[in-house]
Amino acid sequence: MKIEVVQLENIRSHVKSTVPFARGFNCLVGGLGCGKSSILYAIDFALFGDPVGRSYEYLLRDGAESGKVTVQFTQNGKSYKLTRGIKRRGKGISQDFDELKLFEEETLIASIKSDAVAEQLKAITGLEKELFREIVWVRQEHLKELLDAPPRERQKRLDELFGLSDYETAWSNLAGYQKEYEGEKKAYERDPDIVGIEKLSMEYTSLAEEFTRLEIELQTMSRRLEEAKNTFEEADLKLKKLEELKVSIDELKRKEAKLQASLASIEDSSASLAEKIEGKKAIVENLKQRLTTMETQIQSCMEKLKEIQIPPDQPIEMLRRHLLTFDDQIASLKAEQEAALRNMQADQKRLSSLSTENRCPLCLQPLNNEYKTSLAQRIQEENQERQKTISQLQKDIEELQQIKEKASSAISNLQSLIPRIEDLKSRISDESKALAELSKEFNEKQSLENELRSQLEKVRMEIARFDVSELETAKRNRDQAFQRYYSLKSELQTMENRKDDFARRLEDIKKRIDQAQEKLESVEKLNRIISIVGSIRDAYRSIQPKLRSEFVKVLKNFVQQILDNLVGEEGSPINVIIDEMYTPYVLSETGTEREASHLSGGERTLIAFAYRLGLGQLIMQSKTGHGLSMLLLDEPTESLGREDGSIDRLAEAISRFKAIEQIIAVTHSEAFAEKAEHVIRVEKEAGESRIFIEK
Repeated sequence: MKIEVVQLENIRSHVKSTVPFARGFNCLVGGLGCGKSSILYAIDFALFGDPVGRSYEYLLRDGAESGKVTVQFTQNGKSYKLTRGIKRRGKGISQDFDELKLFEEETLIASIKSDAVAEQLKAITGLEKELFREIVWVRQEHLKELLDAPPRERQKRLDELFGLSDYETAWSNLAGYQKEYEGEKKAYERDPDIVGIEKLSMEYTSLAEEFTRLEIELQTMSRRLEEAKNTFEEADLKLKKLEELKVSIDELKRKEAKLQASLASIEDSSASLAEKIEGKKAIVENLKQRLTTMETQIQSCMEKLKEIQIPPDQPIEMLRRHLLTFDDQIASLKAEQEAALRNMQADQKRLSSLSTENRCPLCLQPLNNEYKTSLAQRIQEENQERQKTISQLQKDIEELQQIKEKASSAISNLQSLIPRIEDLKSRISDESKALAELSKEFNEKQSLENELRSQLEKVRMEIARFDVSELETAKRNRDQAFQRYYSLKSELQTMENRKDDFARRLEDIKKRIDQAQEKLESVEKLNRIISIVGSIRDAYRSIQPKLRSEFVKVLKNFVQQILDNLVGEEGSPINVIIDEMYTPYVLSETGTEREASHLSGGERTLIAFAYRLGLGQLIMQSKTGHGLSMLLLDEPTESLGREDGSIDRLAEAISRFKAIEQIIAVTHSEAFAEKAEHVIRVEKEAGESRIFIEK
């Protein structure tokens, strides 16, 4: 893995920084607190998401609501980009999983879920969080941490990194299994079934013999029961047939009762119909008599109309018009009478005025007494004639009125009688129809009554043929057969229950014997397992020192090669040996072993650096199959000074070390930075970090 670019947004003092890295020795140089180490912490956060020993508060810039880190790297010729963000939520700060994305070239291969990103990252680079933080990233003041650790603690930590502690863990875990298997074996050995297996076998044999005898008795009892069952079924079948016959007889009796009830009902109904028929006949006869009377009255009215010269065979409306003719004639006579009366009154007035008038009011001729007398006489004669006419007219009027009244009475009677006659005729027709229907129904009832009497006679003959005593005998025979069958069945059931009980006891004993055999087999298996587990534990206990010895040999070679590479041909050679506790010693020219704690600061730093690199190479080889390709160093010049040249020697040694593809070191030492192939200067202005590329 080689990091190409790291981009920081609102991370510590970095508002927006882009940091490019190249192959070889890269050095981030700057003063204290300018933001150098923040870049390494940002790389760790981008790769694994957890703040190293601190909260996210350490990463997010003061006053910022969110921050983001982007790391671009290459692996096996492919380019990758990983982004991860943090966000302020209320009083706390947490990851912003919407920003979590891993790209291969331009393709998104994982996002949002940390586990998915971690899985993809491990598949691509072989790195996981613990390996990165223990081997790849040497944090500030951690370079000599392993050298200064107590031997036992150092051995434990490195055994864990090499995977050797798994053997110790497996050895310890297997002890628990071994103890568990031994306890299980002891429990089996105390099991009552195993202890008493011979007694169980004898009991099983005794029960099996008794079970065989019981089966023979059961066969005999089954035959007797079958015979009793056949006898019972025959008796039961006969009884059922008789009971079915009894049911049919009972049904016939119910039918008899029903027929009797129906016959009585029909007789009552026939009597009622006969009464209704006589009533209807009387009603029809009465209506016919009333019709005859009304027809006589109509004939009388028509005779009266003939007498007054009115044709009677006309509709009532036409007859009514004749009455209007009488009214017209009477009105005409009264008008004539009134006119004569008025003329008579006028002449009477003229007669009265003649005595006082001397001139004719019409011709104005003088009137003499003779003329007046003659005129008066003529007027009186005319008035007498008029009086006769008036009297005759009055007589005619009275005659006409009498005729009119006679005609009106006859017409009114006709008008009243005609609809009544029609109504009587309709009623006579309806009553006659009802009478015919009643007669028909009466005849049907008579026919049905005869049919019911015939059916009743047949039913009574069928009922008389049934003998009840035969049914009682069949019941007694059936009950006796059932008692015998039930007694034998109960006895057989008791024997079967005993058989089932024997079978259960045999099955239970057989199961216990089988279980005891299985338990004995389990004891044998447990013995083999305990032996195998003991052998495996012994193997784990013996292989761990051997593997550790092999790791120590390889580690010693790696460390020595790295030291030779770091010192170079010009420097004094440093020969190193490493014991089983992973403790490095420097071997002097005289063969004296010196611990790292007795070396000078510069030598200790070189030893620590070579030791870490050797461990890194070996662990990466064992874990991922390839060597250490990247190394992050945070202030590796601790305990080194410019005066004795130790800083220069370390920087010179790192610059010459080509076994690692990319080294990124953070330092405040300008002398150390001078030896780097690529120098990135970090400065801080107004609380904001700035990145400058120098070479």
